[in-house]
Amino acid sequence: PEDVRERTDGLDALGNTTAATGKGFAIGSAVLTALALLAAFKSDAGLDTIDISAAEVLVAAIFGACLPYIFAALTMMAVGRAASLMIEEVRRQFREYKLLSDNPLRQPDFAACVAISTKASIIEMIIPGILAILAPLFAGFLLGSEALGGLLVGALTSGFMLAVFMANAGGAWDNAKKFIEADRLGYDKGKGSSEHAAAVVGDTIGDPFKDT
Repeated sequence: PEDVRERTDGLDALGNTTAATGKGFAIGSAVLTALALLAAFKSDAGLDTIDISAAEVLVAAIFGACLPYIFAALTMMAVGRAASLMIEEVRRQFREYKLLSDNPLRQPDFAACVAISTKASIIEMIIPGILAILAPLFAGFLLGSEALGGLLVGALTSGFMLAVFMANAGGAWDNAKKFIEADRLGYDKGKGSSEHAAAVVGDTIGDPFKDT
């Protein structure tokens, strides 16, 4: 029923806003934890300061600033690949089992879809996981402990800003589609309009944004 959909959309929009707010606290606590770990690293490595003007430290800091973007890109592309596999499986079952007919050949195979999600969640995280492990080792052994500190500082600062941006922008894009579908922009700008088509694209990007 239309009234049920209207209520659930409102609750979903509220949930997106609440999640974005909660993620802000989670991101803030993660940054503070990372700062404590950075201070512990400086103490163990015997570093009094990290000289950002040193060439190897600056290079490592720039590389560290790139890492959150690479990691986020890999995970979002993984979401897209897993979604494509899921769509193909659903289409296959519709086609082979004739699920849209009055007499389907069998019940849908839900386990196959769950298996796709489970397999993708494990396999697709191999490369990002290796990247997160090898990057500090590479910087530390090749450029030294001070450069590793620069890498950690770069990753911490850019990762914090990227996390806040993705959490808020993703929820905003998702809510924008619901706002348009509720005819809040006007009845001529609801479903089927160019504004709604743009909002659907934004929501498609926003979902992996806010969940990554």
